[in-house]
Amino acid sequence: MVEFSRDAEDGAFVLKCSVVLPQPRGRVFEFFADAFQLEQITPPWLNFRVLTKAPIGIRAGCLIDYRLKLHGIPIRWRTEISSWDPPTAFVDRQLKGPYLLWEHLHTFEETDGGTLCRDEVRYRVPGGWLIERLFVRPDLRRIFEYRHQKMLELFPATGG
Repeated sequence: MVEFSRDAEDGAFVLKCSVVLPQPRGRVFEFFADAFQLEQITPPWLNFRVLTKAPIGIRAGCLIDYRLKLHGIPIRWRTEISSWDPPTAFVDRQLKGPYLLWEHLHTFEETDGGTLCRDEVRYRVPGGWLIERLFVRPDLRRIFEYRHQKMLELFPATGG
């Protein structure tokens, strides 16, 4: 489930979602430590591609370039891994792209059922709340719901 709110202090929009994957945290984190896996969990309608050449040694300060199409408009996106704490968390933040602010915290917590993966994205958009409500929020909901479903497919229960 994808939830949206607004930060009372600075007015940033906040997206939160989570999913329990029935796999060990190390395996799940390893998947996310490979930036090219983003192509698998991003909806095809975004035409998302990683442009940075492989291999990408993910660490704090690492820069990653992407391209995508949003509503037919080509977009270049550059993120920096601003925090890297394997296997529990990392943060990517947009340096260049469509948002005024994009900070995405990924956390991975061991649970009895496997790994609880949480996403928390703080973002701001040009045009403020009206553009966010009419265009950005519906797109983000679709993107993160797709991501949730793909992650469940990629990390099935192993049985036993």
